Amino acid sequence: MTADTPSLSPSPAPSSLSSGFLRSLRALRVWDPQVTELPAFDPAAAPAEPSALFVGWFAEAVAAGQMEPHTMSLATADGEGQPDVRIVMLHDVDARGWHFASHSGSRKGRQLTARPYAALGFYWPVLGRQVRVRGRVVIEPASVAQADLHARSTGALAAALTGRQSEVLSSYEELERASEAAWARAEREPDAPVPSWTAYVVEPDEVEFFQGDARRRHVRLNYRRKEDGWSTEMLWP
Repeated sequence: MTADTPSLSPSPAPSSLSSGFLRSLRALRVWDPQVTELPAFDPAAAPAEPSALFVGWFAEAVAAGQMEPHTMSLATADGEGQPDVRIVMLHDVDARGWHFASHSGSRKGRQLTARPYAALGFYWPVLGRQVRVRGRVVIEPASVAQADLHARSTGALAAALTGRQSEVLSSYEELERASEAAWARAEREPDAPVPSWTAYVVEPDEVEFFQGDARRRHVRLNYRRKEDGWSTEMLWP
């Protein structure tokens, strides 16, 4: 262990509260067969590039009734390498990569400026599936970001116009006032510009597809980018 490596303290003895929590936690079922279908997945039949497989899996998640399948975990790191994660919305996926948007001055925006790499995680429990994406993040032209924003709902524009994402908020009343003004402007000016609104693309180096199995023989197919396309490999679960 180096001098600057944090040490791990021993875990305290479990309290009655934590013991009760653990009992509740362990009573939960994973992939309850009454609500979860675990389809077969044959990696040999997977397409040559990952975005095609993702689009197919996404459509199957929607058809299976997965709630909000377009939400994803976005992991970033700050200038010191400290990790961060939050849930954001997928805006598109194509051969280039996975698209999302945010304010450039938000915490994630600042982190992506300092370290333009990210990881994404999708979880669709109704099918026992995960997709993990990791790669470099690039910024789209401002015109793309504005077109993306104005193709969305009035509420999305109002939220963007409210701005100041990740800044300290003095009171909820301050947010209410700013939000009311933003909603009024969004309804009055549906093409109102939001200069800080930024469109990002994760251009993946790796994409992993995970299919759960009732006997824990989970299938993991990993795509790796090469100069002339993609290679695939299976991973132990």
